This record gives sequence, C-alpha cells and structure tokens, in this order.
Amino acid sequence: MIKETSPKGKRLGDLPSLFPEMTRFLVCLLLLSTLPASAGRPNILWIFIEDMSPLIGCYGDPVNTDKTPNIDALAKGGVRFSRCYVPAPVCSPCRSAMITGTYQTTTGLHNHRSSRTKAGAINLPAGITTIPQLFRKHGYLTFNSGKEDYNFVFENSDLYSIKGPRRDFGAWRNLPKGKPWFGQIQLAGGKSNTKKWNDKVNPDSVTPPPYLPNTALFRKWHAHHYDTVRQTDDDTRKILANLKADGLLENTIIFWFTDHGNNHSLRAKQFCTEAGTHVPLIISGADKRIRAGSVRNELTSTLDISATSLALAGIQIPSHYDGVDLFSPSFTPREYVISARDRCDYTIDYIRSVRSDRYRYIRNFLTDRPFLQPQYRDNRDYVVFLRQGHAAGTLPALTDEIFFGPRPREELYDIEQDPHEIKNLASDPAFAKILEQHRSILAEWQLRTDDKGQYPESDAGLREVLNQWKDKCVNPEYDRVRRSGSQ
Repeated sequence: MIKETSPKGKRLGDLPSLFPEMTRFLVCLLLLSTLPASAGRPNILWIFIEDMSPLIGCYGDPVNTDKTPNIDALAKGGVRFSRCYVPAPVCSPCRSAMITGTYQTTTGLHNHRSSRTKAGAINLPAGITTIPQLFRKHGYLTFNSGKEDYNFVFENSDLYSIKGPRRDFGAWRNLPKGKPWFGQIQLAGGKSNTKKWNDKVNPDSVTPPPYLPNTALFRKWHAHHYDTVRQTDDDTRKILANLKADGLLENTIIFWFTDHGNNHSLRAKQFCTEAGTHVPLIISGADKRIRAGSVRNELTSTLDISATSLALAGIQIPSHYDGVDLFSPSFTPREYVISARDRCDYTIDYIRSVRSDRYRYIRNFLTDRPFLQPQYRDNRDYVVFLRQGHAAGTLPALTDEIFFGPRPREELYDIEQDPHEIKNLASDPAFAKILEQHRSILAEWQLRTDDKGQYPESDAGLREVLNQWKDKCVNPEYDRVRRSGSQ
C-alpha cells in the first residue's frame, strides 16, 4: 500500500529522551552550522500569491516563455519544484493549514471563511501554534503584508511583530534592525488588475482547457490569467529589487508559491483537480542545501513549505507537522498528496483527493448536487454563459456533462495520459486494482488524521454563514438551523 511518507531520519522531537536538553542544543547547533558562516541566521520570506496556476516560463509554458523573467531568474538561482500541491484548493483553509503546519481537516479549520464572528469562533486545538509564533519564540521578528484569512481566533500582535501594511514590497523595512525576520508578502496573483498592463496576451492566441467552450468569452478569461502571471512577475521584480537595495538578498531565503489554481476556469479554484491543486513552488537563497538551477520532481505539499522554513532557520519542526524538511539529508519522497475541499462561502461540498505519482483519485461524498452548484461566481459572465447554455441545450457535450451531469461518486484519472482529467477510469475494470489502492489510501488517511470533514458542521458555524449569506444558502444542511429559529 502507498504510504504518505516523511523522512526516515528522526526529527528533533523524536530523538532519545536521554539528556534531552543537551540533545536539542547540539542538534540546533548542527543545523545552524550549515547556514552560510557570514550570514548568521537567515531571513525567511514567503512570497505568497493568490489564485494562480503555474503558467510560467520556467514551468515550460509556451505562452509565457521569456515573459516571466524575474520568476525564471528566481528559479535559476534556486530550486524549482515541478509537482507541488496544496492541502485545500481555496485560500482560507489552505492558509490556515500552512500557518499551523497541519492539515486543516485535522484542526477543524477546513470550512472556508469560518470563525469570522464571536458566535462562530474556532480556537486552535491544544498544542497547535502558528509558524510566526514559533519564529518569534526563537528570536525572529515577524510581519505579514497583506491578507491573513485564517479560520481561527487570533490576535495579530501574537503572531506578528508589527501590523503589516497592505501589499508592501519592502515590508521588512518597518521592522527594528538587528534581528533576523520571517515575513510574508501577499501578491494578488490571479486576482491582479491588469487594466494598465501593457504586454497583454492576444485572446485568439490561446486555447482554454478542453472542458470549457473554445469561444471568445473563455479565450478572453484564459488570456487574462496569463496577463496576471506577467503582472505577478513584475511584482516579484519589485520585491527582489528592494531586497537587493537593502543588502538582504544574500541572507534571505525566499519561498515563492501560490495558494491554489486559476480563479476563472471553474474547474480549478475550489476543486480537488490538477488545475485546482497544482501550484508553483520555488525556493531560493544562499544556503548550500539549496542547489541553484535544480529541478525537483518529487510529489510535494505546500505543508512542506511550513516545515522547511523552520528547518532552514534551525528551528525544531513540531512533531505534529504534516510537512517535512525538503532539504533534510534523510528526506524520503512522498508517495501521495491529499487535498480536501469542504464548504466554500455558503456552498457546502465534501470532496477528497489522492494525488499519487501517476494518478489522481477524487471522492465526491455529496453526489446529490451538481459540480456547478450555486456559488460566489454566479454573476460572472462565464458562469452565466454556462448556465444559460445548459438550459438551452447548446453547451458542448463534455462541458455539459462535467458541470451539470450526474456527480460521480469516484473519479480516477491517469494524469500522464490525461492531464486535463477528461476520461474517468473509475468504472474501467482494467483499473480496478489501482482504484481500490487509492480508495484505501484515502480511507486510512481520514481515519489516521481524524478528518473533520466526516462530521457535520456545527450549528454555530452554519448559523454564521446563514446570517451573512441568507437566501444564497440553498443546501439542505442549512434547514436544521433555519428550523431552530435562532438565526
């Protein structure tokens, strides 16, 4: 059976208890000794990007070849991970998982935009703390410039040394001098406003994914996503230029990644597909463990970013972390990555996915509702087009089947042969053994991690959503809260 593996070498928390304090001290010294001698402890910077797929030159995309020079240069000076996947294909569960280093489904942070009111408040489980707090505990200053979007109760001042301004490309300049720092700069990515961008892609030069109609409308939005990638490349340039101007580029390790896939393709963001969960990841910095210009093809989770950030700073990785140090001498590649989707805003769904080396298995637990059920993008022109086309019977057959057809209980795709996940192999007898293998992986993972998606959302959580979205809450799960008459 495939197992979700972590390094076979022991972490600090797994070392023998004999002389524990001395053991931890010596191991920390050993970790710190691998850092550049002239640099001391490195700064750690997350360039955290919204809603963007890896349509980037260094990822082999032909449309953006030579159009993303700054991202490409970052990859040339660092390590590019070709197969990185998120634990959730929507921002707040993904960000909640990464800031705690733990699956959002284990901590109860899996429903998008939860804990926004006192009545629906969610506290972190005992023993779970955030990465900024761990950095601060070990003498680092911390900041976050841009969105947080965490699904739990927190005080900004507990996590961050300063209240970061919105999208400041030199946010570290607001910190006191003399200490290393851990910081996050949030970029708009796929949500970028490209009206003033002057190097736009001709919509007629691109082709949307095959499950979308190849019309001017969908070509426009597909081209727009390329434009947002180019805009993000320029935002990256500004950050790198500021680091260089401040003399910090040589002592800052940069993690460049996105929180999930394209916002506009409708089968990417919010869904456990390849387009929704596959994200770019580049790690660059003056550390001998980071081999400039290298490409790593192992299956990787963005939860590994959390663990690796701590490890590169010489900080012990908590034993409950679901990520691993990607540069550990004892690193063992994962054999699969799990992604999970639950309630998004007011739309209730329950999807789990296993991405193995060649296959993607998707389990749809709520088959009573179509793929394109009511959601926050309903008023956008491309969604209106699909709904009107379905009603009129004018959509291409594949588009209509995927977005409005019966929801399959299970899906299995051969990603090597079928990268757009068009041919569902779940009912093919030739793949019965592979299907059962992936089905077992998911069942074991849900049991081992106590996947909270297995349990109904609390009345308080549903009431919080109902009070905000009111008549948009059409899923039957809201009926019990409505009947209670206490919304």
